[in-house]
Amino acid sequence: MTISILAYDEKSGSYGGAATTGSLCVGGWVLRGDAEAGLSASQGSLPSTMWGTGVLELMRQGVPAEEAVAQVVAPDTGKAQRQLSALDPQGRTATHTGAESIPTAGARQADKVIVSGNLLSSEAVLDACLDGFLASTAPFDQRLMDALDRAAACGGDSRGLLSAALLVVSRQAAPLTLRIDHSETPLRDLRALHGHATGGAYADWARTVPTLDEPYLADPFPRIVSQ
Repeated sequence: MTISILAYDEKSGSYGGAATTGSLCVGGWVLRGDAEAGLSASQGSLPSTMWGTGVLELMRQGVPAEEAVAQVVAPDTGKAQRQLSALDPQGRTATHTGAESIPTAGARQADKVIVSGNLLSSEAVLDACLDGFLASTAPFDQRLMDALDRAAACGGDSRGLLSAALLVVSRQAAPLTLRIDHSETPLRDLRALHGHATGGAYADWARTVPTLDEPYLADPFPRIVSQ
């Protein structure tokens, strides 16, 4: 199973994506984005990372998600084996699922949120992922992880899960990009990593670095954590 979710949170002004799969390195393969372009999730049996970056380039120029996906997909002779989701800066969504995607494959959309998956145990996994996000009352980034948990609990992947990732971007904060690339419990490990990244010294330091809205932000006091 590869399943991804992209969403825009109006309350925080954040764009977020999460993904998990039974293979390696789902974050590096699937999720891309920033607060000026939106987000993309490129996956499938033969995924194209160029689809992910290409649709972002178009959306950064103001092309709506649906048109951007159509432009990226149309000329690719391998599109039948690929899947793409997009969320543009206005929160509009679009998706493509190739006709030869490994079943069960498909997508679900609601206001400012889109779920896509392939190699699923059933269509119910898509619904569970979307419902898990919509029903959660947790903070935005945790809602994305709740969605993955619900999807996995609904059926998951006969191979088991091996990797998971979370990407949250906004104009007001440094990017939060977390990846579990090889684990027997990637969803649990992703939550643990999230806890470390959003609390303590690292989180304190991350609040002092430049952002899109404050590109020259600089804390006058040195921090123990640095990059």
